[in-house]
Amino acid sequence: MNPALNKNFSPIDIEGRKNLDMRPGDTVRVWQKIKEGDKMRLQAFEGLILARKHGNEPGATFTVRKVADGIGVERVFPVYSPAIDKIEILKRGRVRRAKLYYIREKAQSETRRKMKQVLYSAPKEEKPLEAPATE
Repeated sequence: MNPALNKNFSPIDIEGRKNLDMRPGDTVRVWQKIKEGDKMRLQAFEGLILARKHGNEPGATFTVRKVADGIGVERVFPVYSPAIDKIEILKRGRVRRAKLYYIREKAQSETRRKMKQVLYSAPKEEKPLEAPATE
């Protein structure tokens, strides 16, 4: 069989990924295939798209950021990677920038502000209620 006639030489749906309208500001869930021993499992990475690079060419990537246990985690995924099972767009974001790298500093300053609020509003110690003395 002539390989030029066979359009299915890639394990992923290239047209489906090309038509997926992912933009910075969208919240996505990326399902990644992970091989442990002889088993395959899916692991989700859910977060905000900060950037999309290189358009629709074969080396196109997108950066996803999430906050896990108070720590910001960013991952760069190749759009056409066979290790990605599916990409779900959960929420659309309306942004005016192509790259949302300022979100990193914004998240840090919000965290610092919340920490200051916690420090200033420390709980007051209350005296425990005493039972009335019985004679």
